Amino acid sequence: MQKLLKAKGVHSYAVHTIGLKLSEGGKSWPLGQRTRYAPELVACDEGGRAVASVTMGPRPGGYLVSLPNVPALRNIRRERPEKVAELILSAHPGGRP
Repeated sequence: MQKLLKAKGVHSYAVHTIGLKLSEGGKSWPLGQRTRYAPELVACDEGGRAVASVTMGPRPGGYLVSLPNVPALRNIRRERPEKVAELILSAHPGGRP
């Protein structure tokens, strides 16, 4: 997805998040308790401000797209990654974030 956005002139970066809980209620875990979250791709405008985010959906291989001024997440099938890029581009004046 990042390569596809780059080809369309959209700057983006990947965010990988892991939550680490070292204790709970006074009980500590020697190795901690880890929680992995789905990677997120953040599309930016030319000033570096986030304008959209893309993550994997609940079904394997689906994309969830979050856009500004759109209250609901858009779910795009994995077979249509170009649709994600089009959606991000169409959400901005001039067709480019």
